[in-house]
Amino acid sequence: MKIDIFPHIMPRRYFDRMLQVAPPGMALQKRMSGIPVLVDVEQRLRIMDRYEGYVQVLTLANPPIEVAGGPDVSPELARLANDGMAEIVARHPDRFPGFVASLPMNNPDAAVREIDRAIDDLGATGVQIYTNVAGRPLDMAEYQPIFARMAQRDLPIWMHPTRPATFADYAGEKRSKFDMWWAFGWPYETSVAMGRLVFSGLFDRHPGLKIITHHLGAMIPFCAGRVGGGLDQLGSRSEDPEDAGALARLRLRPIDYFRMFYGDTALFGAWHAMESGLAFFGADHVLFGTDMPFDPEKGTGFIRETIEAMTRMRATDEDKAKIYEGNARRMLRLRFK
Repeated sequence: MKIDIFPHIMPRRYFDRMLQVAPPGMALQKRMSGIPVLVDVEQRLRIMDRYEGYVQVLTLANPPIEVAGGPDVSPELARLANDGMAEIVARHPDRFPGFVASLPMNNPDAAVREIDRAIDDLGATGVQIYTNVAGRPLDMAEYQPIFARMAQRDLPIWMHPTRPATFADYAGEKRSKFDMWWAFGWPYETSVAMGRLVFSGLFDRHPGLKIITHHLGAMIPFCAGRVGGGLDQLGSRSEDPEDAGALARLRLRPIDYFRMFYGDTALFGAWHAMESGLAFFGADHVLFGTDMPFDPEKGTGFIRETIEAMTRMRATDEDKAKIYEGNARRMLRLRFK
């Protein structure tokens, strides 16, 4: 079986409400409206039928809830999104064995309450957050109760990158040109968010915490040498006392914490990059994910290309079975046949 743990959807009631409250011209709003399968479940099922043994654990599509609405509105949006995904799972349990709850991260108290509601009342298999909260880093104290609650729950956190086109690449420019904010900005965002969580001591506080990074750890596997011997020298390149004292606060080498993350195979068919991620994280920390439906074909392309990449990737049959379904069943506590 192929359990896709990182496809995206927008339940209809959430989608309609999100468009009502979202700021004008919000990043990706136009594109979202042009991908019918995001809201059309029947069309989604017809696409899924093309791939034998293929099922989806649903995750909410970008943009982040906290970008779509302020802290007064975001809890409502989270409830609509999670109720909608839970309803789809209830209608089609053999096709959608679970869903990942979204959180109103700009309202941390409400986010913790939504964790409990979504898991206890709706049966969520974990929660999704983004690499920053409307520009604020995840290692801030206000977000630590969210990580603590998920460690207590022993269910994964899905971490999706976010970075808008308005985040310019050069001083004096108003925007990032030519989709550089997406092509290279998102992998950078993921990598930096991982690093900030590592040096915050998150895994010393919660050594069993499971965080699934979208796109297989982004830059980290390719930059393992810099993460390893490079970050072992933290403090030698600056006069900042925070840098100098960071290593002393950690129990392990930085690279050991980076290997505690998990990653999905949503690399758009880049089998050689999948091999790099597998080598860095190990088969027990890689899960099958496609990023469906954001391919040029608006639904089919990334599923097909990721399956083809799984075929080409040099790995044992045992490791591929873990990636396709074993790790998801174990980590998400899936019980379907």
